[in-house]
Amino acid sequence: MSAGKVGDEVQESEPAEPAPEVAEVTPVTEHTPQADPPRQNVVVGLIRTMRPRQWVKNVLVLAAPFTGHRVFDSSVLLDAATAFIAFCLVSSAVYLVNDAIDVAADREHPKKRFRPIAAGIVPVQVAYAASVVLFLASVGIGLVAGWPLVIVLVVYAGVQLGYCLGLKHQPVIDLCIVASGFLLRSIAGGVAAGIPLSQWFLLVTAFGSLFMVSGKRYAEIILFEKTGAKIRASLAKYSASYLRFVWATSAAIMIMSYSLWAPGIRDRVPDNSVWAMISIVPFVVAVLRYAVDIDGGHAGSPEDIVLKDRILQVLGAGWIACVALSIYL
Repeated sequence: MSAGKVGDEVQESEPAEPAPEVAEVTPVTEHTPQADPPRQNVVVGLIRTMRPRQWVKNVLVLAAPFTGHRVFDSSVLLDAATAFIAFCLVSSAVYLVNDAIDVAADREHPKKRFRPIAAGIVPVQVAYAASVVLFLASVGIGLVAGWPLVIVLVVYAGVQLGYCLGLKHQPVIDLCIVASGFLLRSIAGGVAAGIPLSQWFLLVTAFGSLFMVSGKRYAEIILFEKTGAKIRASLAKYSASYLRFVWATSAAIMIMSYSLWAPGIRDRVPDNSVWAMISIVPFVVAVLRYAVDIDGGHAGSPEDIVLKDRILQVLGAGWIACVALSIYL
C-alpha cells in the first residue's frame, strides 16, 4: 500500500529532485566498470558449469597404459594425454547441455538453483553454443590420436545426451549409463594408444564403475532416510535394499574378475613376479573400505571419497605399487 502511494506522490508532485536523481544514476550505469562484470560473470559461469573439478575422473585414461606395461612409453603417454584433454572437453559439453535442459527443474531445487544457468548468469542459448564448440574441439583433438578415440568420444557424447534427454528417469538404465562414462574413459586410454584391452580389464572397470555409481545412489537414499534431504527424482523408483544388492553384486564380480586377472598379469612377467598376486590384497581391502563409506551413507562423489579417505589412499598406493613391481621391476 505505502509503495503504491509513494510512487503516485512522486509522479504528481513533480519536484526538482527526480531529474537530478535520474541524471546521477544514468552516468553510473553507462560507466565501463559497471558494464564489465556481466561479461565476466558469463565466462566464470560457463567455467563453473563445465565443472573442471570433475576432470579428475579422466585420469582413468591411464588405466590401460598402466596395466598394459606401456605407461613409461612417451608416445603412449602423449596419446593418453590427448585422450584426457578430449574427455575433459566432451564431458564439459555434456554438463552444459544437462544444465540447460534441466534449467526449469533446477530453479525449483534448493541447491541447484544456484547453478549458473539456473541462476540466469549463463543464458541457455549460450550454454548450447558453448557445448557445441567444446564437442567439436574434443573431436578435433581426438583426431590427433586417431579415429578409434573419436568413436569413443562420439559414443560417450551420444549415450550421455540420451541420459540428459530422459533416460535418467529409467530405472537400471540410468545406473548403466552413468557407469558407462567411467568405462569409456578407461577404454579411451587404450584405443588412443593402440593397446589391446583384455576381457578381464573390461570386466573389472565395468563392474567397478557400476559399484561406485550404485553405491553413490544408495548413499543418497540412506541420507534421505536419515535426514529427509532432497534427492534426485529418479531415486524414487529405487529402494535402499535393491541398490544395496546392486553394489554388493558389482563388488563381488569386480573382486572375482580381478582375482582371475592377476595370475594373467603374473604370467606375462618374464620373472613370474609374485607381486601381481599380492596386489589382490590391497585391492580387496580397498573395495571393502569403500563399501564402509557406502554402507554408512557417506559415499558422495567417488572423487570426494578418494581425496578425503586417507586409508583408502594408502591402500590405493599399495595396490599401484604391487602392480608396478610386478610389471616394471
